[in-house]
Amino acid sequence: MTSQTTIDTTGPGDGASALPDAAPARGLRGHPWVTLFAVAVGVMMVALDGTIVAIANPAIGQDLHASLAQLQWITNAYFLALAVSLITAGKLGDRFGHRQTFLIGVTGFAAASGAIGLSSTIGMVITFRVFQGLFGALLMPAALGLLRATFPAEKLNMAIGIWGMVIGASTAGGPILGGVLVEHVNWQSVFFINVPVGALALILGLVILLDHRAENAPRSFDILGIALLSAAMFCLVWALIKAPDWGWGDGMTWTFIAASVLGFALFAVWESKVREPLIPLALFRSVPLSAGVVLMVLMAIAFMGGLFFVTFYLQNVHGMSPVDAGLHLLPLTGMMIVASPLAGALITKLGPRIPLACGMVATAVAMYGMSTLKTGTGSATMSIWFALLGLGLAPVMVGATEVIVGNAPMELSGVAGGLQQSAMQIGGSLGTAVLGAVMASKVDHDLPGNWKDAGLPPLTPAQTGQASEAVQVGMAPVPKGVPEAVAAKITAVAHDTFISGMSLASLVAAGVAAVAVLVALLTKRGENAEAGAGVGHI
Repeated sequence: MTSQTTIDTTGPGDGASALPDAAPARGLRGHPWVTLFAVAVGVMMVALDGTIVAIANPAIGQDLHASLAQLQWITNAYFLALAVSLITAGKLGDRFGHRQTFLIGVTGFAAASGAIGLSSTIGMVITFRVFQGLFGALLMPAALGLLRATFPAEKLNMAIGIWGMVIGASTAGGPILGGVLVEHVNWQSVFFINVPVGALALILGLVILLDHRAENAPRSFDILGIALLSAAMFCLVWALIKAPDWGWGDGMTWTFIAASVLGFALFAVWESKVREPLIPLALFRSVPLSAGVVLMVLMAIAFMGGLFFVTFYLQNVHGMSPVDAGLHLLPLTGMMIVASPLAGALITKLGPRIPLACGMVATAVAMYGMSTLKTGTGSATMSIWFALLGLGLAPVMVGATEVIVGNAPMELSGVAGGLQQSAMQIGGSLGTAVLGAVMASKVDHDLPGNWKDAGLPPLTPAQTGQASEAVQVGMAPVPKGVPEAVAAKITAVAHDTFISGMSLASLVAAGVAAVAVLVALLTKRGENAEAGAGVGHI
């Protein structure tokens, strides 16, 4: 099949041709399914680290005498470095080979993890978290590039399904594993565990992975394009990270958003002029690819933004431990594990359009279901909505990834992988920031009235602000020495107000998922997927 949107930067070649010195894979080296296993070990390490660290933060703060703002930077530094670097890292893989960038990413990520475990100050922890993000950015697009180049078209969706299953299971399993390690070992073990996992991924990579490069792979670097894109991404992500503290109406928030828009505009102008751009703008002439990127953003807004409040609901409203909260999310994790490979097979048979649309319908219904959760909702009811969410997310994770990577020319598979990961990271950040603002607005509006209706003593404006901040994460602002009856009233008001905010945020997430159904209808099977398995081995 010949793509009408393929970008030809060298003339007749389409990026699918083998290099003159191509050699067939022998034994385990270059075998598609063994390659999938090798890259999954490395991807698991990065995905796990995105959520496992949150459980360790209280212990880190106590041991290293860190402030709340410093603890937040343990997460923000990692996310910022990862989001800003992903597309550039994908370009590095296209230029130098995805095997090399994967191995460097795995080695650097494991080394940075070990350094964090040995850190004696919070400044060192934050610094090495930046390095974790940078090396993680090398690893993730390279993994997708290797899968794209190794698997034939009819097996690619199944491979991406298993790849998505590993990411979903690792992300959801992070709080469970983190809780066990922090409770029974120490916070350092949360990072030290990456060292043997990284060593295993490195050994497997050296033995199994075979380098693949398209004939017309990029030969130069768009330095100014990298600088403009990195600056624009930094300003956008920085604005989203700081908006909850600064406020959405604050001038600083909109200054960074405006700087981001300007940066993206300058980047687009430059990319249209440079001979070998970082991201050829013609790539977005592919409506399915563009729809896949938008779909990934919308999915991440609904999923990550909505799920952000569920952890507070389970721990602070229901009083669960981090481990118990993680166990209650097992229906979500389990359904993603089961449904992702099945979704890959279904997408191979039917194409992505119907499974993606149905997945987003299921996601919208699940988020609506979460808006009905109450303080006394039982585990069985919660499990139904969590399982439905996992069932809806699985085909979207698989299908949107295949649509993005499969509709890009082979020589841009790393950039396409970076686009996919960047879309997910930005969507997650947008979801947390926007739905967080919805939650905060609802709590600020409802709390004073609910407090008064309960017959509680009036609060000063300063006390109301402090109480609102606590309620936004499901905490009850009960002062010390308050009689039990009054404490019970405060707790009831706090939890009911939190539930009202979470319900509204979940409804907004459901609306976003509903819009994504329409976007899903614009997708179609990757037109360049057939280029994969025939690419030359270096």
